[in-house]
Amino acid sequence: MLSGRLGLEKARIPHLDRHGLVWLDRGRLEVEDGCLRFVTAGGGELAAGDYQIPHQAISIVLLGPGSSVTHDALRLLARHGCALAAIGEGAVRFYTAPPLLPDSSAVARAQVAAWADPARRMEVARAMYALRFGEIVRTRDIDVLRGQEGARIKQSYALAAQRFGVSWHGRRYDRANPEAGDLPNQAINHAATAMSSAAAVAVAAVGAIPQLGFIHEDSGQSFVLDIADLHRHDLVLEIAFGAARDALKTHDPIERIVRRRAAQLFRQKSVIPLMIDRIKSLLAVDAQGKDAQAKDDQAKDAQAKDDERVKDDLRVEDDG
Repeated sequence: MLSGRLGLEKARIPHLDRHGLVWLDRGRLEVEDGCLRFVTAGGGELAAGDYQIPHQAISIVLLGPGSSVTHDALRLLARHGCALAAIGEGAVRFYTAPPLLPDSSAVARAQVAAWADPARRMEVARAMYALRFGEIVRTRDIDVLRGQEGARIKQSYALAAQRFGVSWHGRRYDRANPEAGDLPNQAINHAATAMSSAAAVAVAAVGAIPQLGFIHEDSGQSFVLDIADLHRHDLVLEIAFGAARDALKTHDPIERIVRRRAAQLFRQKSVIPLMIDRIKSLLAVDAQGKDAQAKDDQAKDAQAKDDERVKDDLRVEDDG
């Protein structure tokens, strides 16, 4: 149920251990009773029948001609990290594979330039912490920054619990069994997952590179986690402790309450548009998608050409 941020996706079958891909054509990919199924009348590689697809054990479904896919099937595949590609007969053509990214690479290029330069990389990390803490951070040591973060988030947990009237005994979770924690800890897990999903949408929307984080390093979603963490002190805790409070009153499933509160707050506070703006600001890309560094370089080139032109004019006058 939980994935991503807390590393809980590792409880599933890793891609290294999956059985590659599955080829399907001339049928309908859909979900029935929580299972992914492919229904075909035959005519292609498969005989007519109703097949259950082991989506958690494969890396990608290759959907060939004469096929259709339902929204539920797309959701299930995405939730379990199984990719989908629309292909031509025998994979001699490749049509598309979600996610669909924007047609501009400005954000990705700006991200790579900042990430590859140690000084600029540190400045972006400091800017991220400044957004989270609401103040300029003075150190340029990433380990010191992480230490400061730990102390502040610990205090934020206690303050949020007090604000929502929820009993709090510290942050504890078991990645192998996320439902073993108490209600507030479960709620934080679910809220963090929801925030990571919102960040993934924002990162995909601007065409940034999920793997290149400035604070997180090892995860394949490092930059997504960086962006999600910008809201860790406020929105994640507001969603989680508010949901824990409501669950204690109603006894409804905590995951359902968290998802409802998260969706409501994401809309009310325009969280994803805010994330998009912050990504552009952190990477110095303007609203038109132009890299500020590239614009600066272009301006310098133009100035250099003007200077050369003036020198040429002066030389002509001297010769005259």
